Amino acid sequence: MRCFGEGDELYASYHDTEWGRPQLGERALFEKICLEGFQAGLSWITVLRKRMALREVFHDFDPVKVAAMDVTPLVEDARLIRSPAKLQACVRNAEATLALAGGLPELVWSYRDDTPAPTSWSDVPPSTPGSAALAKQLKKAGFVFVGPTTVYSLLQACGIVNDHLAGCLVRHEVEALLQAVPAKHRA
Repeated sequence: MRCFGEGDELYASYHDTEWGRPQLGERALFEKICLEGFQAGLSWITVLRKRMALREVFHDFDPVKVAAMDVTPLVEDARLIRSPAKLQACVRNAEATLALAGGLPELVWSYRDDTPAPTSWSDVPPSTPGSAALAKQLKKAGFVFVGPTTVYSLLQACGIVNDHLAGCLVRHEVEALLQAVPAKHRA
């Protein structure tokens, strides 16, 4: 069984090879924050379908390059999610990433939470006290589009919380990867 993605090759591949796997690097985490922000009000498959173009125009989510961007012309690019607020959020979040004392990985991974395997999606909360606290810290640091629900999705996507369902075909593999995460990233 797969948690999601059945019937769509791109979605299934994302589930099987990326979602929930530990992301430890700053650039990977910055990309996920931007993508989760783009998802607000949209389906995740929409974001996945636009991801390659987003990577192209945002310089593979290099925070230094993104912080220096003028996103005004991107509103005209039909390959993208053309919300001016979401596009500008990437620039603001790049600036916040660069200014963050201690680094983005250290902050985000300090909210690691080992939770029991959910048996169904009804067991998966839309947010948690931890995601609310991290959202508050991110906002204080200058990040935008980082509410508790968006941040919980970030924690799931980056493997900080393993919400693969109990019967999922990759649950145990992802759990093993999480157990191998260096101690400095363990709560």
